[in-house]
Parts: sequence; structure tokens; C-alpha cells
Amino acid sequence: MSQPAGALPGWANKALLPALNIISAFLVTGIVFLMIGESPIEAAKIMLYGAFGYQEGFGYTLYYTTNFIFTGLAVAVAFHAGLFNIGGEGQAYIGGLGAGLACLALDAYLPAWILIPLAVVASALFGAAWAFLPGYLQARRGSHVVITTIMFNFLASSLMVYLLSHVLKDPGQMSSSSREFAEVAWLPFIHNMLAGMGISFDESPLNVSFFLALVCCVLVWLLIWRTRWGYELRTVGSNSTAAVYAGIKPAKVIIWVMCLSGALAGLVGVNEILGVQHRLLLDFSAGYGFVGIAVALMGRNHPVGIVLASLLFGALYQGGAELAFDMPNITRDMVVMIQGLIILFCGALEFMYRPLLVRLLSSKAA
Repeated sequence: MSQPAGALPGWANKALLPALNIISAFLVTGIVFLMIGESPIEAAKIMLYGAFGYQEGFGYTLYYTTNFIFTGLAVAVAFHAGLFNIGGEGQAYIGGLGAGLACLALDAYLPAWILIPLAVVASALFGAAWAFLPGYLQARRGSHVVITTIMFNFLASSLMVYLLSHVLKDPGQMSSSSREFAEVAWLPFIHNMLAGMGISFDESPLNVSFFLALVCCVLVWLLIWRTRWGYELRTVGSNSTAAVYAGIKPAKVIIWVMCLSGALAGLVGVNEILGVQHRLLLDFSAGYGFVGIAVALMGRNHPVGIVLASLLFGALYQGGAELAFDMPNITRDMVVMIQGLIILFCGALEFMYRPLLVRLLSSKAA
């Protein structure tokens, strides 16, 4: 079927356009590096080596990637239903609380094969519960989900400060954190699993939650494009009025989609609390919920694109840390600037190259 006037082929919209936006962001970054007297080529080499050049660095890259997959999927699921969930930060925070409470209460009584699945389910349920009220207010009271999810981010932060300062704090610690979980509540590290198979791999925070993130990608794809619930979700996102005529109840869809989105964001707590920290502590979410918005936009709200975008941001996090260490003129703030430029070009300037591509591809077709 021929493309309508002004439309791009699917491959150009999903691959070529994001690639041009990312290249533009890196070109602007290179100009900034030249202005401060640093070689952009050398900086790129350091970043690539830091992210992929040695085992420990690659492990850290995939560890960051795991968190971004969870939050990117959370944003994408809501976006397909016409909702803009920017509360992933708070939902991840509360999801970690759920996982932590399960471990604190049961790690002395249950074996790992029961405790860890329970903690994973608790993480998802707590994240879903934290997203339920914004979804309910949007569906039943007309309160905009953007406003309510922003508010709930701050509420989650305040709740965690109170709990870890007055309720869950380990009496033997100066910092605001819980006691360390028993080892039965720890997710296996990938380097330990590989060592058990006779494969040497440097230590890193990468753990089996990475595979959980990949499984979630498959399940989200199946849900959105291969089930009746996915059809209802996409119909509400495309035209809620038409959805009503099709017998779909938009309010009901909004509520369960927000709960699902919150559950996916809450799984960040699995990676951070069960996989790495092994205790509840403040600020473990570290902005992953907000970066998930950029990941979903760059990945075109598709699981495959989200994995690739998450890998890019994971490489920026890890490679940027190496860059700030090896090049004193390039601070951590400049690494954040690189991330901001990518978000700018892939978000606000997402369709900057679209008219040019339409003209080029149309003339080629003609």
C-alpha cells in the first residue's frame, strides 16, 4: 500500500528518524567539547571503552539498562492508552519499599525460592498501588494524571524519609537505612552465576533482574499487540469516544493501565533493593523514573526500541562516569548535559528532520 502524503515509511519513522536525532545530539556535544578544549573523538573513545570495553564496565552498563527498561516500559504502556505517567520515580521508590518490607518481615523464615518471588510480587503490587489513585482520579474525577503523578513523586519521597528515619532505620546505623537482608533475599549476581559455570567475569552489580526486564518486554509486547486488553488500551489511547461506541469503558481501562504502569516501574526496586543494595535506603531510585520518559520517547514506545534506548542511556551513565574521571575538564554535569541534549532532540525536536525525510523519500519513490 502506498504511503499517504506527508507520511514516512515505518522503518524511517522508527529507525532513521531517531538515529538522526541521536547523531545531532552528539554533534552538538562535540562542538561543546571543542569549545572547552577537549577532543570529542577522544571523549567518544573513553565513553565507549568505559561502557563496553571491559567486563566490569559492561556489567555496570547492563545494570543501568535494567532500570531504564522497567521505567521505559512503564511510560510506554501508559502512553499507548493516551496517558502520560511521569510518576515512575515515586512508583519505583514505593516498589522498592514493598520488596524491602517483604524481605524484612520474612527473610528469617522463608527459603530463597519462596521469598524472592514474593518480594518481586510485592514490589510490583506496591508500585501498582501507588499508581492506582492517580489513575482513579483521572478516570473518575478528571484530575490530570500528569499533575497527580508529579505530586505522588514528592509524597513517595517524604514517606520514605519518614519510614527510614523513624520506623525502619537500623539502630546500629548512622545513615537512614534498614538492616541488611539475610542472604536468602539476595538476587544472584551474574558474575557469580557465570563463575559457577566455570566462566570468569569481573564483579559488577548486574544481577538476574536483567532477565526479568527482558521477560517484561516480551509480556508487554504480547499484551499490547496480541490481546483483547491491548486492543482496548490502544483504542482508548487513539480515540476514547470511539472506544465507548465499541463497548469499551475508558475509565476502567485507564485505572488498570495505570496500575500496570506502576507495577512495571515498581520492579526497579527488584534490581536495586534485592539485587544490589540488600537493604532499604534513601534515594535508591536515582532519577531512573524520569529518564524512563526519554527512553520511551526514543524507543517509540515499543519494547525493542526501549531496550535499545535503555542500552544507550546505560552506556551514557557508565561511560560518562569514566569520562568525568579521565578528563578533568569534563565534569559529571556535562555528562548530564549530553543526556539532556539527547532528550531535547528525541523529544522536543523529535520531528525536526521529518519534512526533509518526507521530501527525500518521496522524490526517490517518484
